[in-house]
Amino acid sequence: MQHILVYADSLSWGIIPATRQRLEFDRRWPGVMENRLNAEGRQVRVIEDCLNGRRTVWDDPFKPGRRGLDGLAQRIEIHSPLALVVLMLGTNDFQSMHPHNAWHSAQGIAALVGAIRQAPIEPGMPVPPVLIVAPPPLETPRGPIAPKFAGGEVGAVGLAEAYGQTAAELGCFFFAAGEVTPASPVDGVHLDAGQHALLGAALAEKVAAILA
Repeated sequence: MQHILVYADSLSWGIIPATRQRLEFDRRWPGVMENRLNAEGRQVRVIEDCLNGRRTVWDDPFKPGRRGLDGLAQRIEIHSPLALVVLMLGTNDFQSMHPHNAWHSAQGIAALVGAIRQAPIEPGMPVPPVLIVAPPPLETPRGPIAPKFAGGEVGAVGLAEAYGQTAAELGCFFFAAGEVTPASPVDGVHLDAGQHALLGAALAEKVAAILA
């Protein structure tokens, strides 16, 4: 059995756009990915560590505990040995209280990769490879979350390109979610059930190649 840690935010937690409800495991992309891989005989278990509002390396001024760097090394230690860590973060770096651009968020991702590689895992256990997933480009935010993400679609321009460059520099695997799905038209930020299915299927193919 190979274990894959998904370290992410609400896009992977499976929040249903414009609600505070959550998709079932089999309908959110980590579950779709796990089911696809196991159907192919891979024998994998996906460990979800997906926190709504999680940033890469910045604090949320209104909710504590959203700084993705905090505790990441210990999560790697807890769940080791790991065959892969999937990082899909960055969307919340562009909430309206932050003045960040794509370069800033890419630096945040680089810091997370560093924490993974420096985690105090047990002797003899492998340092897991990292798959950086750039979230779909933000669209104009709509609905109840519009004030929270106002202007985010401008700050996040070029995010996939910045993440791809960081992945290349650090020797990480890379995937741009925007290649298979946009953000939900409902709120311009999250993913609806059909989009989770598309992303999960695409990432199952990507991860199968990595594990092979």
